[in-house]
Amino acid sequence: MNDYHRHIIKCKSPIKQALAQLNELAADAILFVVDEEEKLKGSLTDGDVRRGFLRGLTLDDVVDKFIQSNPKYIQKGAYTIEEVINYRKNHFKIIPVLCREGKIVNVINFRFLKSYLPVDAVLMAGGRGSRLRPLTDNVPKPLLKVGEKPIIEHNIDRLISFGIDDFWISVRYLGEQLEEYFQDGSSKFVNIKWVWEDEPLGTLGAVSKIEEFQHDYVLVTNSDLLTNLDYEDFFLDFISKDAAISVVSIPYSVNIPYAVLETEDNSIKSFKEKPTYTYYSNGGIYLIKKEVLKYIPKNSFYNTTDLMELMIEKGLKVNSYPLRGYWLDIGKPEDFKKAQEDIRHIKF
Repeated sequence: MNDYHRHIIKCKSPIKQALAQLNELAADAILFVVDEEEKLKGSLTDGDVRRGFLRGLTLDDVVDKFIQSNPKYIQKGAYTIEEVINYRKNHFKIIPVLCREGKIVNVINFRFLKSYLPVDAVLMAGGRGSRLRPLTDNVPKPLLKVGEKPIIEHNIDRLISFGIDDFWISVRYLGEQLEEYFQDGSSKFVNIKWVWEDEPLGTLGAVSKIEEFQHDYVLVTNSDLLTNLDYEDFFLDFISKDAAISVVSIPYSVNIPYAVLETEDNSIKSFKEKPTYTYYSNGGIYLIKKEVLKYIPKNSFYNTTDLMELMIEKGLKVNSYPLRGYWLDIGKPEDFKKAQEDIRHIKF
């Protein structure tokens, strides 16, 4: 993961220091210049330094005299996915992210990130994983390794690759192990906060404990899934449909080996020869507008399907997003075995 602090330099620093930092950054050679209050003041590239020397500046001058004073940036919690896509299309590779006070809190690098989604992510990781016993007797299911790393880490790393950097992990059974493994997320240069369930709260009840979401959209996902879902496409579809909730749906095809008769009062009206029917099941990944989370009862057992039903009753849109990629719910020993094989061949 990218350590964004490498891109920051103080405005009164000597230009020699800036040149050394730019040299270390190599292909990512851009610095963001901050003032004494750590607020963004400008940017600096090799070209800015070269142009400064042509104007008569020297190695004895400070960074402040070389900077480009109107850098592009994104303000955390106040940007749209369209802004991100436009930056990417126009070949802005590295962009600072500012908090409301104007301080840099992250740096987007599109060499490493696919997107920068305006989304908080909540991972549900409190279950007992009884069907995977004895593997889960001493290890929580999300920490069981698939390939070289735990199931939940596959999920977190993929979400990070789409620019999500605000995480909430709901834990109960052996949650201390998960908290010790990820801590505050700083090893991955993201923010992780922990939501403890004193008793099982279903697939959404724990969200009622969270009051500090950074964005207007919240992604809720089971932590024991393995998927290569395109989260940006999922988000764009969600926005385009103006849905209150969107759920990833998994298509299942059923082949009928006989002709299916369509009847009315025992009279055959038509028939289909060996038809195939496609049904969609709940994939355990949801995008939710933050404003509808107020309907979740506090500290009560509550499932995401309960909120979906409530939204439908209120006439709000609940959208289905059919998955076009890979998805596996690791619930049974045979699923866990399949995951070990699939991880070697599926591109995540």
